[in-house]
Amino acid sequence: MKHFSRILSSSYRNPAIHPQLPLRHQKYTTMTAPIVNHATPIDALEYHPTSTKPEITPKVQSLALPESEDDPDVRRRYRPFITGEHPTKDWVDALELQAVLNMAENDLQNTISRLKVLVLYGSLRKRSYSRLVAFEASRILFRLGCDVRVFDPEGLPVKNDTEHNHPKAQELRDLSNWSDGHIWVSPEQHGNLTAAFKNQIDWIPLSTGSVRPAQGRTLAIAQVCGGSQSFNAMRMFTIPNQSSIPKAYTHFLGEDHLEGSRLLPSSNRDRLVDCMEEFVKYTILMRPHLDLFGDRFSEREERRKKEGEWS
Repeated sequence: MKHFSRILSSSYRNPAIHPQLPLRHQKYTTMTAPIVNHATPIDALEYHPTSTKPEITPKVQSLALPESEDDPDVRRRYRPFITGEHPTKDWVDALELQAVLNMAENDLQNTISRLKVLVLYGSLRKRSYSRLVAFEASRILFRLGCDVRVFDPEGLPVKNDTEHNHPKAQELRDLSNWSDGHIWVSPEQHGNLTAAFKNQIDWIPLSTGSVRPAQGRTLAIAQVCGGSQSFNAMRMFTIPNQSSIPKAYTHFLGEDHLEGSRLLPSSNRDRLVDCMEEFVKYTILMRPHLDLFGDRFSEREERRKKEGEWS
């Protein structure tokens, strides 16, 4: 099997999230199947034990940040979707996403910066289907070269006016400021968001002084156990597609099963892939114009009046 990799230097750092993060090269690897020709010895091919024909590994391209180039603390804290298991066949690796991979690769080469994605989910249950779907979405985005960080809402206090400096609230605001886009995954409860999810959104203010933690960013929405497309907020550019997974418990194997945390094949899973693919495309297009879409007449007028009062 032939391997080749390119090294792209990284020039971004977020002191609020990881002050100790060293500036490292960002690497992505493309893996291709062996090319069968007269120069390839027959014993170099992989054979299935029960097959009489050689089984050639299919082409897999990934822009995922390898562990050797990732910050260990960030990986441990914000990438729980990465497990130590390495299944022979992962449905995310088998996805045909060549167009968006090419688009993401070109953007990575041109900007030397990975898309920064914050993922929020809306349940604190031990076996939370919104968390499982959020992790699956994160795996897709990670393969597409995104710097994906999943916020754990455990310990976030109920929104109030006295705990603005609570560590979990500050962490959530810092992650939103850091991000280029959000992925929201919430159960549908009585036709609406869950309290656990709404609480996270409430802690992300529309403005903090002159900073707007969400404005101008892209947003993709997914629901579990729901059928409507009912939530959107925060002045974010929401992609047209939305993912809904009804009866989510039927889309996973039992909790004790080896792959009980992975989505089963279905049209609903395909729609989740659609959303993540579309999200990356929109974010690549929108990211260079974040300042442009964050420039609003009403806010310029407000700043002008304040400056007049101070002068």
